[in-house]
Amino acid sequence: MTELATEGPDMGTLHHLDDHRPSPDPLTKTAPASDDTATVVAGVEAVDRADNPLSDWLTVPDAPVLPAWARSAASIKANAAALVRLTWWHSRYHAVRTPKYLVKTVLLAARGFFRATVGMWPTLSAQDHTAAVKALRAQSKARPEDVELAVRLQIAHAERTRSRRWRFGAAAVGVAAAAIGIMLADPLLQTGIAGAVVTPLAYLGRGKDTQFLDQGAPPLRVDMSAQQLNDALRAAGLLKSGRGDEEGPRVSCSMGPVRDGRGWAVIFDLPRGGGKTASDVLAKREVIAQELGVDEIQVIMSRVRAAKGGNAGRVSMWVADDDPYLGPLNPSPFETAERFSIWDPVPFGQDARGVRVNIPVMWQSMFFGGLPRRGKTFSQRLLTSAGLLDPFVRHYVADGKGGADWMPMKAVAHCLVMGAEDDAIEALKAMLAELLVEMERRFALLRDLPTSVCPEGKLTPEIVAKYNVPVIFVTIDELQEYFTAMEREDREQVINDLCRIARRGPAAGFVSNFASQRPDADSVPTKLREIITIRYSTQVVDRASSDMVLGKGKAAQGADASVLSEEHKGVGVLVTGPASYVTVRADYLDGPSFAGLCRKGRVLREQAGQLTGQAAGDVTAAADAAGVTVPPIVSDALEVMRHSPRMFTTDLLNGLVNLDEDVYGDFNAEQLASELEAAGVKRTSKQVKISGSNGAGYQRRDIEAAVPAEILLSTGR
Repeated sequence: MTELATEGPDMGTLHHLDDHRPSPDPLTKTAPASDDTATVVAGVEAVDRADNPLSDWLTVPDAPVLPAWARSAASIKANAAALVRLTWWHSRYHAVRTPKYLVKTVLLAARGFFRATVGMWPTLSAQDHTAAVKALRAQSKARPEDVELAVRLQIAHAERTRSRRWRFGAAAVGVAAAAIGIMLADPLLQTGIAGAVVTPLAYLGRGKDTQFLDQGAPPLRVDMSAQQLNDALRAAGLLKSGRGDEEGPRVSCSMGPVRDGRGWAVIFDLPRGGGKTASDVLAKREVIAQELGVDEIQVIMSRVRAAKGGNAGRVSMWVADDDPYLGPLNPSPFETAERFSIWDPVPFGQDARGVRVNIPVMWQSMFFGGLPRRGKTFSQRLLTSAGLLDPFVRHYVADGKGGADWMPMKAVAHCLVMGAEDDAIEALKAMLAELLVEMERRFALLRDLPTSVCPEGKLTPEIVAKYNVPVIFVTIDELQEYFTAMEREDREQVINDLCRIARRGPAAGFVSNFASQRPDADSVPTKLREIITIRYSTQVVDRASSDMVLGKGKAAQGADASVLSEEHKGVGVLVTGPASYVTVRADYLDGPSFAGLCRKGRVLREQAGQLTGQAAGDVTAAADAAGVTVPPIVSDALEVMRHSPRMFTTDLLNGLVNLDEDVYGDFNAEQLASELEAAGVKRTSKQVKISGSNGAGYQRRDIEAAVPAEILLSTGR
């Protein structure tokens, strides 16, 4: 689990030294008066005294006993897993080359057989003569006409080779017999004998440069050494260049560079006297990546703080072999979960090294931003999904786009606002007013509780269960749609309400979860963004846009969402505090799975008696929960008319197109009337009056009448 704690300076009480002078210590003794008079403190060990000549080599080194890979169970486990992966890679690498190795073995054995034959042939062919035979042969060459000498030579040769001919014949017979025996033996025995024969022959046939196995080193896409690191930092202007042949200052590496998973890890300290800090290194991420020959998305850098043994010049760097945010999707654990407690950190995704990233949402407010179609809403839904599996979480949801992303929440949401039309804006204002009233009611309740029940003036799981005050999850997507559609006065009022909820709500159990595509000052005011505690940004166009989402100056610290590309869907930069950020690949939870979680959340709330508000009276959600099929045209029309008792036909058509353009894009008034009539809708009147204007339209009660009666009764209609 990735630690996401916020770091900051210690704001403890400061004292003046003059007001706290040390009192005389009874353990302090005064030495006899002399030129070298000194004060000796009895509490100081003898080896630490300056006048002890043995202090240098008796001082215990300030260094860890165990190597870096063995200092924690997690490190040992990770290295053991890496060894298993490496062994498996080598096994597969050499297994596919087995035929090649067999051919090479046979060729080496053939060479070894040739060498053995050449070495033994003089003995087998009796070429190794004695000194007497060699003398007779020399005389025979000098006197070729001497017959007696030739006879003597033949007799000497026959005597010399008689035993060898017998041994040669015996060996030939033995080899033939062995060959026949091998041919008649069991195949497994034949294989063993062949190996026993071929192996020494192959060994005899090897040469000085013979390499039997291919080099099986895993291919490294990125190489890194201390020299390359220094060269990259020097090219980025972070290290001074040397004079003449001098190399110049270098960084000191407290770890690495070493292989760490699918990349290189290194922790280094900048040299003193250069005037550069760790923040300067983070700001040069793109240049360093270029010098190392990789993309900046592959370079993960962070400061090492004092709490972890660091200083202002210590940097932790990890350089991935390839893009660490691409590859198979990470399925969300919520897909298979049955329940979840919102008081626990929410599983959100994985970082570049595959480490799980969890987000604690209690006492927090969240803001999601980024370009369209980059997974912003999918990521935002992960946090809301955690609240679906906790029956003691009450959901208030508003979607300015009014599409299908949040429609499944109708089964669970106490209040659901879809779209940014006039009626939806009024519904949003009413929802915020209801939330503010509930927030003040809760603060009044918490103030009256004894400290034994509410020691910190905040909501607790015990208070939730005892006083029936569930956690409230406020989810608003596409904020810019509401703000751009509102009049100035309404806009200011809604902004102030949202700021109050985000600022004071966490203590009362409110969790704010906001999102916007254009997080500029007009779409999402700065005073709202600045009070958000947790921020997440998918790809944006530039560093300025990244800072608008993540906070001013975050890009300079390394939290820059503009380095993400079009392929990084569902990937974003998560900022959890002034000095804490991480790039995360969010878990994947598609629409059908999210809808399934909503249905599961409805069942949990029905069992716990926590199904309230619009979800308790929603006709289509009740039908889905009961397994009753409602015609899609009826369900979609009711969704569009969620906030209106009546609606003109043109507005209903526009809402249906916004809901599902693929299905309703070509609908007209006649086709809509025909489809609704076929679904059982009987219009009491074809004309409706809205704000003093008459026109063709529909009444919501007429469409609801097409739903089975038992479903209407279950919702109290």
